[in-house]
Amino acid sequence: MSDKFNSLGIKKLPSQTRVLVAMSGGVDSSVCAALLHEQGYDVIGVTLQLYDHGEATGLTSKTVKSKTCCAGQDIYDAKRVAQDLGFPHYVLNYESNFHESVIDDFANSYIRGETPIPCVKCNQTVKFHDLIKVAHDLGADCMATGHYIQRLIDKNGKAYLKRAIDAGKDQSYFLFATTQEQLDFLRFPLGGWSKDTTRKEAERLGLLNANKPDSQDICFVPDGNYAKIVKKIRPDAVKSGNIVHIDGRIVGKHKGIIHYTIGQRRGIGIGGGISENNEPLYVIKLCPGNNEVIVGPKQALARNILYLIDCNWLIEKNINMPIEIDLKFRSVMQPTAAILYINSDKCAEIHLNKAHYGIATGQAAVCYINDRVIGGGWITKTLNKAL
Repeated sequence: MSDKFNSLGIKKLPSQTRVLVAMSGGVDSSVCAALLHEQGYDVIGVTLQLYDHGEATGLTSKTVKSKTCCAGQDIYDAKRVAQDLGFPHYVLNYESNFHESVIDDFANSYIRGETPIPCVKCNQTVKFHDLIKVAHDLGADCMATGHYIQRLIDKNGKAYLKRAIDAGKDQSYFLFATTQEQLDFLRFPLGGWSKDTTRKEAERLGLLNANKPDSQDICFVPDGNYAKIVKKIRPDAVKSGNIVHIDGRIVGKHKGIIHYTIGQRRGIGIGGGISENNEPLYVIKLCPGNNEVIVGPKQALARNILYLIDCNWLIEKNINMPIEIDLKFRSVMQPTAAILYINSDKCAEIHLNKAHYGIATGQAAVCYINDRVIGGGWITKTLNKAL
């Protein structure tokens, strides 16, 4: 036992510190595991197998493309990295957990007229909740991942999250639901790196996947066809209905609301001549109750108030007190100024300083103060009104 903290913030020698590394088979998690092994830590690699027989989705570990994560080739790559470097590696079949917690939730969300973010749900359930339990069962002192996010310690010795140094790779949006208890156990060694640095380290370490392309799609939707997956899981929920203008006119027919999302302009399936001056129409609202797609001009998309549910906060909560924040309601957007009101542990209201367009229910609203992640929640309702 050491009386000094090691590089992972634990008072042990690296050789006495067991680290479970979540290995997706990509270059990031492979570098994470390889570096910790090189530094003398007792590394155990674990890869989750999320596809086996793929009964409901038609996906298997053989059919999922290599540009996604946790597929057949990825499992092989993770295993080879561990084998080449000489640390143990395990593959855990979590297909049932993944299907129930992520895929079913994804399908149900689309049927409710929402725009889901399954990567957050996966981190929130299978990857962190379930895998951290495995780490504890294996006697690990912490769990490390290859996510691009900074884990820092404040002046009171409390761990907190901050956006990654590489803004283009920052994954903080997908990790807002990380609880304080999980954060105390997690480590993110790449949060202070750029992707170029990671690639160079992978080459230095001689990793077989040093030049492997990054994951691009939702892992169980490798071709980008979300509706196809939803139809396989819930075929009874896909019904045709009316496309209705916000003025009440029926202007077309749709083949199921799962084919539409808020803010969509192209591929709606209606011709020109419906609006004055032939201005373009957008999907304004999805109404699963009466199976309607509501369309209208862009200005009808403007929203400046968001209501959140199932919130997770990484700060002390001052109920109903205004908090100036920066907000992201899409992963790739630049943060925008807003005011946060925390109504309870699980509910909040956000007032945007200026209206934005195309904000969909089901998306995550992630809150920051000076790049520090303070939490967020799931958008359940949006409004546009004078503040």
